[in-house]
Amino acid sequence: MVIKKYRANNMNEAITRIKYELGSEAVIISQRKVRKKGIVGFFSKKILEVTAAVDNKKREENMNYGVRTLKKIVDNGLKNNQQEDKKKDAVGGAYESSLVNKNNDELIKEVQQMKGMLTKMMNNPCVNVGKSELQVKLENSDLNEKVIKKILGNINIMEDDRKDEEKLKEVVQNMVKVDNRKLSHAVVLIGPTGVGKTTTIAKLAGRMALVEKRKIGLITIDTYRIGAVEQLRTYADIMNIPFKVVFTMKDMEKTLREMDSCDTILIDTTGRNSKNKMQISELRAFIDKVRTDNIHLVISCTTKNKDIDAIVEGYKQLNYSDVIITKLDETCTYGSVLNILQAAKKPISFVTTGQNVPEDIKSMSSEELAKLVLGEDIIC
Repeated sequence: MVIKKYRANNMNEAITRIKYELGSEAVIISQRKVRKKGIVGFFSKKILEVTAAVDNKKREENMNYGVRTLKKIVDNGLKNNQQEDKKKDAVGGAYESSLVNKNNDELIKEVQQMKGMLTKMMNNPCVNVGKSELQVKLENSDLNEKVIKKILGNINIMEDDRKDEEKLKEVVQNMVKVDNRKLSHAVVLIGPTGVGKTTTIAKLAGRMALVEKRKIGLITIDTYRIGAVEQLRTYADIMNIPFKVVFTMKDMEKTLREMDSCDTILIDTTGRNSKNKMQISELRAFIDKVRTDNIHLVISCTTKNKDIDAIVEGYKQLNYSDVIITKLDETCTYGSVLNILQAAKKPISFVTTGQNVPEDIKSMSSEELAKLVLGEDIIC
């Protein structure tokens, strides 16, 4: 096992160095922000320290496919040249001595160049043959193939003379849509189980009640999880805001009338399987009683790419207006933020960055989110 520490300005730079030195099988063990040592470092900006490890055997076996392919091409080229020589001998063709020597010299030179390339590439098995630096950077950020193609396509049609890095930032920033609207009278949070809906709604309630001094009401229809109900009840008691558990659609209508004097009513819902159309339809029946255009799909930043598509598609019949992305503190790459927004085709309203209520929720600008996506910033 090889374990190494890397210091870098951002996570993307750290990942690139880790893959370059340890290979694609390397795993990140820990990350933290530190200052440089010495008196000068005391006043300097914090940098990122990442600890990574790789198994020795996996490191040795991690020979890039492109290297093997290129080696095969070289071997085939030499073989073809040999066969061509045999054909020429068979028909009695003969070349002048000087021409043969010249061709041989050129062939030897080409083979030596290829051999040098192969040696360099085999010593660095992480070289991505045929890929641009931008593409490798985007892949290191965990962006999916579809989003990467869209980004690179947008860069290619830009006709100005700026550097590709500058164009990349602009393209990604333009792809991140942010909703800065003030929350309406009624706000509904929907999403699958385990993404942090209940904690997120408690954070929103705390932010609006304690910081913005707004009159807030809390409703939950998540009667399947007793723990979730009690968790919200506890937060409501601490913040001294009204809280109701709703079991039926009639209860929902009644509770909404009772809380009508509130500035904002926050409604927590049951986590549903996005592939179960019956469950989604049942949830829609409750939401229709609320009559709001402020419906937020809550989805975790750690969600797998294939699951992202299933979730955003499955919840579309609920006509959600925004996306809230949670658990940014539980990952070190943020490509999934853009993957989610591109799949949902909706703006982002909030992100959550930890377990603390109410402080670990905030709105972020498109510029801030673009920096996260491109590995130029990190949530610690």
